[in-house]
Amino acid sequence: MEFLFAAGESAPSAGIAGFIPILAIVAIFYLLIWRPQSKQRKAHVEQLKALRKGDSVLTRGGIYGKIAGFQGKENQKVIVDVGGNIKLTVARTYIAGLADSAPENPEGN
Repeated sequence: MEFLFAAGESAPSAGIAGFIPILAIVAIFYLLIWRPQSKQRKAHVEQLKALRKGDSVLTRGGIYGKIAGFQGKENQKVIVDVGGNIKLTVARTYIAGLADSAPENPEGN
């Protein structure tokens, strides 16, 4: 029975030392996940604000084209000319980025 009492005596202290591993995990998540993702999101928003007529863009659907114009309230709709006299209306938020900065550009092959 003595071993049961000994196990109860060596219980971890309930002070701030118990929270240090949790704080370390939160700090690691912040530095590795939240902060870089926030920076990437801010850069994408700035890139969307800077879109101009004539820019080559890539949509989230994988369509390459050039911006032919803007429509709607606060220019939230982008008219994308994909060639062959075909123009698509796409929400500005569905523009993935500029085609020049896209990692895979099939036109460049």
